[in-house]
Amino acid sequence: MAQRKSRKFSPEFREAAAREVLVGGRSFTDVARDCGVTEQTIRNWVHACRTESGEAESDLSTDERGRLRALEEENRKLREENEFLGKSVAFFAKKYL
Repeated sequence: MAQRKSRKFSPEFREAAAREVLVGGRSFTDVARDCGVTEQTIRNWVHACRTESGEAESDLSTDERGRLRALEEENRKLREENEFLGKSVAFFAKKYL
């Protein structure tokens, strides 16, 4: 099988392609087709551009992250309690029927 030779693109070219997606609102597929690369390559360039500009960071503050964690824990406990109650109802319904 023939081995593909990897192509090198300038940082300016990569950034321009990523900006077409981020600022221009174009799809990954359209930009990839125009640039002659794969869609995944464009996705990687967009991710790198977001990381460099700091956009990749979460929009949640530290307090919001803590609150989210607490709510997820509460949700987990309530699901366990609900499951237990469902099993106990089924047990007693079977016992008295």
